[in-house]
Amino acid sequence: MLQSLLVAVDVGTGSARAGVLTPEGLLLGRAEHPISMNRTDANHAEHDSEEIWRAVCTAVRSAMSLAGAAPEAVAGLAFDATCSLVVRARDGAPVSVSTNGDARWDTIVWLDHRALAEAEECTATGHLVLNFAGGVMSPEMEVPKLMWLKRHMPQSWASAGMMFDLADFLSWKATGSLARSQSTLTCKWTYLGHTSPAWRQDFLDLVGLDDLIERAALPQAASPIGTDLGTLTPAAAADLGLTTNCHVGAGLIDAHAGALGLLGAFTGDVGTIDRHLALIAGTSSCVMALSAEDRPTAGVWGPYYGAVLPGVWLNEGGQSATGALLDHLVRWHGAGGEPTRERHRAIAERIMALRADEGLGLASRLHVLPDFHGNRSPLGDPFALGVISGLTLDSDFDSLCRLYWRACVAIALGVRHILETLNTRGYAIDTLHITGGHTKSPLLMELYADATGCTVVQSSAQDATLLGMAMVAATAAGLYPSLDAACVAMHQPGSSRAPAAAARVQFDKDYRIFLEMLRQRQVIDAME
Repeated sequence: MLQSLLVAVDVGTGSARAGVLTPEGLLLGRAEHPISMNRTDANHAEHDSEEIWRAVCTAVRSAMSLAGAAPEAVAGLAFDATCSLVVRARDGAPVSVSTNGDARWDTIVWLDHRALAEAEECTATGHLVLNFAGGVMSPEMEVPKLMWLKRHMPQSWASAGMMFDLADFLSWKATGSLARSQSTLTCKWTYLGHTSPAWRQDFLDLVGLDDLIERAALPQAASPIGTDLGTLTPAAAADLGLTTNCHVGAGLIDAHAGALGLLGAFTGDVGTIDRHLALIAGTSSCVMALSAEDRPTAGVWGPYYGAVLPGVWLNEGGQSATGALLDHLVRWHGAGGEPTRERHRAIAERIMALRADEGLGLASRLHVLPDFHGNRSPLGDPFALGVISGLTLDSDFDSLCRLYWRACVAIALGVRHILETLNTRGYAIDTLHITGGHTKSPLLMELYADATGCTVVQSSAQDATLLGMAMVAATAAGLYPSLDAACVAMHQPGSSRAPAAAARVQFDKDYRIFLEMLRQRQVIDAME
């Protein structure tokens, strides 16, 4: 059939990406366009949502051109985005969230930490909603940001008539629909889709947001992911270079779209989906585990109901600095320099040469705790610090390579720590599905198998996040009867690597040392 292509949009912190895919999940064209950020304070970060929309439109048009696709061939479109907060007036005009008062800056970026105090207040309530947010409220979630806005910018609050997570804003911009995704509301707005009522008004009253539902134009019920929100408006179709026959699906938070692209195919057997862990690994790393029932886990966000797949629970953990840690070590070491792709490659090649002589025991007395930017999971300690044990006076290139290697080992052991914690809560994780920048590192891909004891699967999809959004778009367009069916049909097979049995002794020893270093750090931190 002619009208069968799909457009997927992924909006990150610094750019908007778009892809054109077939109903079989093959990527035909991909393009990217940058977006800017306004920083008025160390803890403040803002976007211009109109600029984001223009970036989306530019990326979509470019991807369509690269794919050689006709506008009338596109049946469905879906958006994922960072969990940034967009504020609009009742007439749709932007409302400033910036202390400079400029209405252009109407979006509080996900990484903005202006609401640290408000987040602590939420946690102190001890309310039931916290049981489904990892036990604590993060300043990256929307409720603390909304509290801050109401307290510190009352004029903006009074002017507001609609407030959106960024993915929902893009759906509204495309269709005019005020529907909200179950992914965004569940993970960032304290919506409990598994209970009735799903909104806990008593919690909103406790934190001073008694008028939030009306002020933000929030629906009483969220839309399951993949719900058809309608077709493009004439204005949006003109902006995007598509037609008004294109259907738009309820989308997701960006990292969750990656999890959908990696794990969605296993939804057909929800009883064993808990053997699989999605690892979206780049500058930082995000791990996502799905299960048929809720499994609260300390130091892990969630459990979230229906946040990736309808009827399925999600637990979300992560490491706050992984690729960023390796970049830092290269800059920090006297033999390092700028952490370019070529520099990382040269270091990896030298490590392989050193290992050919010294084996997996390379630098075995050098140990690293990788928490240079805190420990997001499973300790949930943003104030945790990194540790290096076993340094000498060596400062040549080989000493950098040894440190780099052991930092890679530590990153993989950190993933093992998370998955073993999840496994104490009922999971049986034995397979890691990996996407992101780390797939380009042979060292890390080897370690993710050998140091965790898991089979590692690398998807053949060029962009698992865009694939996840194409699954959503295909569902909204009616190309498949359900999101489950779309996930199974569009899944891209991957190459797998089993853990090397010969490596187990070395990495089991390293892991015991890793856990002992965590214990010793805790003891030292407790000393006054």
